[in-house]
Amino acid sequence: MDATVYFVANPVAAYIIYSQSMPTETGAPVEQSYPESKRTAFANLSTGFFLMRRRAIDLFNTAVKAADPALALRPYLADLPAISGRYILVSIGKAACTMVEEAIFNLPKDAAFYAIAVTNSENARPVEGCKVMSAGHPVPDESGRAAGQAVIALLQTTTSDDKVLALISGGGSALLPAPVAGISLADKAEVSRILMGAGVEITEMNLVRQQLSQLKGGGLTQFADPAELHGYILSDVIGDDLRAIASGPTVAPIADRAAARGLLHRLGIFSQMPASVQAHFLGDAPVNQSYEAVNTLIGSNRQSLRAMQAASNGGIIVNDALTGDVAEAAEFILRSAREYPNEALIFGGETTVILRGDGKGGRNQELALRVAMLAENQDLGDWLFLSGGTDGRDGPTDAAGGIVNRQTVQRIRDAGENPEALLANNDSYKALQTAGDLLMTGGTGTNVADAQLFLRSTKS
Repeated sequence: MDATVYFVANPVAAYIIYSQSMPTETGAPVEQSYPESKRTAFANLSTGFFLMRRRAIDLFNTAVKAADPALALRPYLADLPAISGRYILVSIGKAACTMVEEAIFNLPKDAAFYAIAVTNSENARPVEGCKVMSAGHPVPDESGRAAGQAVIALLQTTTSDDKVLALISGGGSALLPAPVAGISLADKAEVSRILMGAGVEITEMNLVRQQLSQLKGGGLTQFADPAELHGYILSDVIGDDLRAIASGPTVAPIADRAAARGLLHRLGIFSQMPASVQAHFLGDAPVNQSYEAVNTLIGSNRQSLRAMQAASNGGIIVNDALTGDVAEAAEFILRSAREYPNEALIFGGETTVILRGDGKGGRNQELALRVAMLAENQDLGDWLFLSGGTDGRDGPTDAAGGIVNRQTVQRIRDAGENPEALLANNDSYKALQTAGDLLMTGGTGTNVADAQLFLRSTKS
């Protein structure tokens, strides 16, 4: 059979399609409905290349499925007690809808409850018995501010007879802005923009955000008082520091206001901050606050990497804390590829990108592009590298990341583009789109940071 092979990916599968054997509903071959640019880019690639892609996608999906928020939460809610008051469910983050749905299902029979979920627009969906609010991510917006006020108003109604279940997942920092007095939403958004542009890692970013918010850094516990508060947390932060996940609404802050101010000075960006933010950091901070809650970690990036390893048939986890600048991470990955002979090398973490251009992309796309460019002239045999966000979104794009091989850079050049210039402009999305190497999954409904996979062919 003639095997013109095309690659198609969706959130749960990857398929190898043989165009002459699989007609569409209209009778036309699949080849005719696939974009011309991708048919051209893939025309000279082997079936083995697509089989390797399918395997990489399957392993990535294994990591995503291992972070299923409902399955992660279920064991902890199996024996919720009947109470005289209400259950107050506050679900925040990219997994908010799935987590609150699971929580409602596990409430005691006939329990009185009120539920609110705040998530990004792509993951927002109706949940029976819950008020679902969508908000901006990664930059906070007015919808998020309204959601923050709705959460505060709900928590202010609690009594000592109530029990608050805070269901926290990654993304909550941007999704639920509740600026302190004197700070506007526009100011908070500008702070986020400056921090991201400076390549600040997530814990340091959230250290600053906590000091500007009524809800972050344990603020939610203040509003929930006097109700009993339980936090169930799905981690998107490497190392699983509960203070950093969604900026820690149910735990004490990472550090105090003086530490945040010092960090901004060390980074050389304090003077770039809005005047209101500078004034806030120079002012007096509250003292002797208590943060009472019982917090439980229910899932993490490390668990997803272990699931990938179990499915990889001999793969190894090289590094489960891949952080720092993407340029250094790319060099580390290729050093590891030369050092370890295993067919599958697994990494996980959350790298950062220093913005020097005005292109479009994300940390996973830029990492994939950098690996492809560094490996172009290295003798690594047939290989493939995937880097993807488990939430299905990489930066302000519709891609989850990138999936590249030794021919990626040549495909970019063959299409008339300059990969070096695109990288210098932080335009990794265009580079990988040109090569047909974007990893597209759609929103996954979970978020446990990023997963990376380096595969090599076992054929001699």
